[in-house]
This record gives sequence, structure tokens and C-alpha cells, in this order.
Amino acid sequence: MIARHAARLIALAAVPAAMVLCAVPADAHEGHTSAASGDSYQVDLAPLNNSGSTGTAMLSLDGTQLTVKIEASGLVPGQPHAQHIHGSTTGHDFHCPDASADKNKDGIVTTAEGLPSYGDINISLTTKGDTSKNSGLAVDRMPAADKNGKLSYERTIAVSQKVADHIKDLHVVQHGIDPNGNGKYDFGKGKSELDPKLPQEATAPADCGMLQGAAVGSMPVGGVETGSGSTAGVEAPSLIAGGTAAALAGAGVFLVRRRRTKTGFTTR
Repeated sequence: MIARHAARLIALAAVPAAMVLCAVPADAHEGHTSAASGDSYQVDLAPLNNSGSTGTAMLSLDGTQLTVKIEASGLVPGQPHAQHIHGSTTGHDFHCPDASADKNKDGIVTTAEGLPSYGDINISLTTKGDTSKNSGLAVDRMPAADKNGKLSYERTIAVSQKVADHIKDLHVVQHGIDPNGNGKYDFGKGKSELDPKLPQEATAPADCGMLQGAAVGSMPVGGVETGSGSTAGVEAPSLIAGGTAAALAGAGVFLVRRRRTKTGFTTR
């Protein structure tokens, strides 16, 4: 009888401890900061380089599936616009640049001048295929503005856990400006520092936006294309029709295989 009573007391004493252990969330491990599944974030795109480009991006996470929707206006009509998610997944404080980033005082914040502010490419917002920084200027897979300078984009991309965990530290940048207002990319502002065969207008940032917060509302309806990111080989179509290819990554320029395509920046 005494033995049975002692065993019952031991069993009852173990219940509170078991309840405490069960109450600890599965992700409550030290250093774990993953974003909640289903979180949505708004990015208000503000103009750079007096581009007049504005817009809104919505980023929605479902685990490591990131859906990006962008509606922008004031872009160069009929031209492709390279666009990326920039920033750090290791705690560095990157942000959108301002006019003070124009180090040579020529009136244009170039891509190279902006990189110290907005950081490395994490995701290339292409319409299909590879989404790594190797596709930073894969022009045949970047969205183009319509005849009124409006751009709609939608895509669901598989991202790394680091990107999902640090999504609030990232931001969106679109490229391509028209400072002389002639409706095309030309050499009015000189050659791109990425490749002298390219106009500065084609690669300079047009707008940038920081994430505003979580759970801002439902995703807007619309967009042009959806798909999944891949680890396809590096692609770099020509930036000028029938011309040379160049691509940008990290804190400088990366060079990739040249390949002619039917799509490219139109220059005259």
C-alpha cells in the first residue's frame, strides 16, 4: 500500500513539469527570430534621381515562399526596369540613399554610388527563371513599363530561411531613369560605370522603398506573372539591343556570360 501511494505522488508531481515543457513554443530557441508565416509588409517606393517614379510593393511570406507584388508609375515608358530586393541578412543597417550619395556631384546617384547605402542584391525580381543576384540585370526577364510608364509585377519566389528571418531588414529598388525626358535610355548622362558601352540612365536607380511593417492588410489583386525561383545557370542578355551584356552584384560589378537576345534597353 505504501509503495503504491508513493508511486502515485511521484506521477502527480511530474504533471506540472510536463505542462511547463509543453507550453514552450517550438521556435523559442535562443537566437531564433523567424518571421511568422503569413506576414505581409508594405513598401512605399519613393523617387531617386528626380525620376518621378513612385509605387507600392507588397511582400507576403508563407514560410520561405515570398510573394512580391509591385505597382509603379512614372517609369521610362516601354523600357525594361531592373528591380531587386536589397539589404542585409546579417544585421547590417542598409537603407535607401539620398542625394548625398552623389559623390561626384554630377546630379545622378549612380548604381555604384548607391550600393554602400542599399547594400547587396538578395533577390533579383525577374519575371521567370533565376532570382539570384547573378540575374541582377537579366533584362529579358525583367518587367518593362507600359506606354504610360506604369509597371505591374507579381511573382512567388522560394527564398532562403535567412531572407525569411530578416525580411524586415530588406528593401526594394527599381532602376532606369530618363533625366532629359526623351522617353528612352541614352548617353545624355554619360556612360555607366558598370560597362562603358551602356548609358548611365539604364542602370541608375529610379526609386527605393523600405519595409513599413507587418500585417498591413491583404495583398492587392493583379500583376503580370507568377512563378518559382530556380537555381538555373547565370544569364545576362544584352542591355542594348544587339549590344553588350553586363550585370551587377554585391558591392561592385559581376561579369557573366554574354548572350544576344531580342529584348534589351532601347537606345538611339
